[in-house]
Amino acid sequence: MKKLKLGLPKGSLQNATIDLFSKAGFRVYIGERSYFPVCDDDELEIMMVRAQEMPVYVESGVLDAGLTGYDWVRENRARVKEVCELVYAKYGFKPVRWVLAVPEKSSIRSVKDLKGKRVATELVNVVSDYLNKKKVKAKVEFSWGATEAKAGYLADAIVELTETGSSLKANSLRVIEEIMVSTTRLIANGRSLEDPWKRKKIENIEILLKGALEAQEMVGLKMNVRESNIARIMTCLPALKKPTISRLAVPGWVALEVILKEDLLKKIIPELKRAGAEGIIEYPLTKVIY
Repeated sequence: MKKLKLGLPKGSLQNATIDLFSKAGFRVYIGERSYFPVCDDDELEIMMVRAQEMPVYVESGVLDAGLTGYDWVRENRARVKEVCELVYAKYGFKPVRWVLAVPEKSSIRSVKDLKGKRVATELVNVVSDYLNKKKVKAKVEFSWGATEAKAGYLADAIVELTETGSSLKANSLRVIEEIMVSTTRLIANGRSLEDPWKRKKIENIEILLKGALEAQEMVGLKMNVRESNIARIMTCLPALKKPTISRLAVPGWVALEVILKEDLLKKIIPELKRAGAEGIIEYPLTKVIY
């Protein structure tokens, strides 16, 4: 049987990625200490790899494809093919930011003030390129972890990943500049994409993952409506959302079904009720594929 060697990110993205794969239709089971999960798709050979290292293994062909952050593709200067962008992170469905931060009481106010200073970060190459572009000479040192705690003690400034900003606030750090924005990407080895079977398999994964991600913020809505009230009901729905309408056994009544963003429901459901909708049912979605 043909196999696609796929890398999934171990660490902060792990749980969110396994959950996304589950909603896409792939059941992935990880042992407590195992780096080789079991999957219900026999065509996948999965390995858990740190996101920081994923681009290197995909570029070399050890893995055919993998999920990692755009930041790590940039940091490794990896020559890989980006298949698609998947906007999700550890805590939600939005990009993460790499920011330049200093202690609250620091005299550093802009990137220009870093001249001759020491900067600690995991993203050494990206930060070095950024400082060169700004024509600022500073010493960029690799940080093995606990980067926030080094600011003001082991380094004058740090460049750290933030999603919610809570860790920066907890360590009394002030953001000077945003260095880059990053999202999760499905990347592939160029030679692997030249293989028709592997290319199709990777494309299938892309379609299913994007469908599962699209469904995260969407819900389905069903309701019964008198035919005479259809026009009123339509004014309650977003202009671009055209519902599916089917006749009921009861004369003069139809069933109406539509897919909407979940955050709209608090406003729309009461309006639908007032416009004459009955038997309103909300249901979750696992995939939405356009």
